[in-house]
Amino acid sequence: MDLKYPKDSRTTLTDLVLPSETNPLNNLFGGELLARMDRAASIAARRHSRRIVVTASVNHVAFNRAIPLGSVVTVEAAISRAFKSSMEIFIDVWVEDRESGLRSKANEAIYTFVAVDETGAPVPVPPLKPETDLEKDRFEAALRRKQLSLVLAGKLKPNDATELKALFKD
Repeated sequence: MDLKYPKDSRTTLTDLVLPSETNPLNNLFGGELLARMDRAASIAARRHSRRIVVTASVNHVAFNRAIPLGSVVTVEAAISRAFKSSMEIFIDVWVEDRESGLRSKANEAIYTFVAVDETGAPVPVPPLKPETDLEKDRFEAALRRKQLSLVLAGKLKPNDATELKALFKD
C-alpha cells in the first residue's frame, strides 16, 4: 500500500448556523455539530483508505465555545494516524467572527473510523506519514490514546501498553 500524508485526507466543511439548528439560547445544538464532525471525519477516512468507512468511536469531544446563530462554522478533519484497519481523525472546529472575518478555534474532536469491505469486514488501510510539527504531535499521541482505549476496554493489559508506560517512567 502506498504511503499517504495527512494533507491527502484533509477535509474542510464550511456552513452557516441556521435557526432550526439552534437551542433555546440560539447556539448550535451539540448534536448538530457532532453530525457535521462525523461527516467531515467520514470523508477524511474515505479519502485516506479509498474504502467504505464506518464510525468506530468518538474518542474525545470538547465543546469549548458556543457557536451562535448566524455564525460561519468550518470543520476541518484529517487523519492523525492509521493503524491496521482503523484510522484516527482529528477534527478542529473554527468560527468566523461576523464583523472582522477572523477565525478562532471553538471546538475539537477525535474520531476513529474503520475501513471495511462490502460485507462489513475490516480491511487494511495505507500507512500515514506526518509532515508538520502538529501532525507529528498528533501522530505520536494517537498511539497512546489507542493503547489507553484498549486498556480501558480490557483488550490490552496495562503492562503491555508500552507507550502509556513510557509517560510514567522517570
